[in-house]
Amino acid sequence: MLRGGWPLLGHLASLRKNPIALFQRVRDELGELGEINFAGNRVVMMMGEEAQEAFFRGSDEQLDQAAAYPFMTPIFGQGVVFDGTPEQRKQALRNQSLTAKFMKGHAEAISVEVRRMMSGLGDRGEIDLLDFFSELTVYTSSACLIGKEFREALTPEYFQVFYELEKGTDAIAYVNAHLPLPAFRARDRARQRLVGMLSKIFEKRRNDPNAAPELFDVLLGLEDEDGKPRYSIDQITGMFISLMFAGHHTTSGSAAWTLIELLRHPAYLQKVVSELDELYADGREVSHQALREIPELERSIQEALRLHPPLILLMRKVVYDFQYKGYTIPAGKLVGVSPAVSNRMPECFLEPERYDPSRYEEGREEDKQLFAWIPFGAGRHRCVGSAFAMMQIKAIFSDLLRDYSFELAQPSGSYRNDHSKMVVQLEQPCRVRYERRNAPAQAAGRVAESSAEPLPAGAYRVRVDRDLCQGHGVCVDEAPGAFSLDKQENKVKVILSGLSGADHDRVQQAVKHCPTRALSIEEAIEE
Repeated sequence: MLRGGWPLLGHLASLRKNPIALFQRVRDELGELGEINFAGNRVVMMMGEEAQEAFFRGSDEQLDQAAAYPFMTPIFGQGVVFDGTPEQRKQALRNQSLTAKFMKGHAEAISVEVRRMMSGLGDRGEIDLLDFFSELTVYTSSACLIGKEFREALTPEYFQVFYELEKGTDAIAYVNAHLPLPAFRARDRARQRLVGMLSKIFEKRRNDPNAAPELFDVLLGLEDEDGKPRYSIDQITGMFISLMFAGHHTTSGSAAWTLIELLRHPAYLQKVVSELDELYADGREVSHQALREIPELERSIQEALRLHPPLILLMRKVVYDFQYKGYTIPAGKLVGVSPAVSNRMPECFLEPERYDPSRYEEGREEDKQLFAWIPFGAGRHRCVGSAFAMMQIKAIFSDLLRDYSFELAQPSGSYRNDHSKMVVQLEQPCRVRYERRNAPAQAAGRVAESSAEPLPAGAYRVRVDRDLCQGHGVCVDEAPGAFSLDKQENKVKVILSGLSGADHDRVQQAVKHCPTRALSIEEAIEE
């Protein structure tokens, strides 16, 4: 047990004041395993790459993710996400909007939304990054994950409601998520207001015979084995809240921190802007293909994610005794890992406090430490929307940085996260100034489609880590002759017989672009 806890409250006060320092103390003082107490909720923190791998590879039956987050039920509603059944949670992982087939259309939809937001900026001015990116990503996530007609019904009021919902993730919810606190009252009012707003949209769609079928219609039409509706309107509302909540939260904070860090490090910003100017010099539109290879921008985003992960604590509840290196974590306790601590482990990241996008270049590739670089989690519960979030941020900056230049409007050190909530967001104010750029000079040439070296001829063994595979189908889209998708299990199968040299090139692209890093080329097989 970590020393320094208060009577009854344990380490809850430290969690609310400086959670990252609390988690770092566990590692510094207790090593791989150490226990903290949140007002009677005992959490065993698992620290270091090896311990975290054991955590992320734990089965759902033994380490229950849903049971660890009861305080999210007032936000999402009964029977939704963490309050849902295991089958409902598995169904959520099969969200077709996040597969390779649909991702191609999302890039264009995101660009449309960015352009709409930019049209209201004018030639120069000042914006608050949290407000700007929160509003933008509510629109982009809704348009892509729910439907374009649904998005058209949204107004700026929606992102304000989500801001109130996020306040309801105060750490005191570990004790009781229904205490009569101002933040919880505001959370409940916001959810009630949002349900009312969404219900009006749903009702309008139900009465419109010309409405294009979207996710709402699909969910409403699902039936159980008795022929009754599988989901109530309240549950569907909760699903929409969860999709919009998850889709905008990660992206808004990560986009804001990417811009802040680039403005703090102008040499990297210049590299990114030059890269975008060159890529789009031929007048091409923002598209899924154009977003595939933007290495300077992608590395800059990755580094912002490492230093400022959207979630600083991931937890599971132990269903039956969990063993690790001779230690037993008994049933009933919680186990947790901290991305904020993991992403700065000095044994995994050179100069971990330094913003250094070059750490992801070929030869270093520090993000390939799958159970150390964990801004999106890892293993079977890695964020299913991570590929969408990365594409979304790249699409946003593909338009924003080509049209505008930015500068910090506050002292550099004044930009910080608000850690008083378990859903981390930027502390306000977080303002920047902007000015419209002159049209960039036409750069000679184009960015190559791929910087990867082609595979030599011959047969290769490709490994699929089935714990990491989430069935996005990117590999099937890249190399249909080498991969197939088992729709029943939502996992990838490898087909390697009779591949040509061109197939090998496509296999390498499939491995490179797998959003969960579930694929690897292990070795060549001598012919």
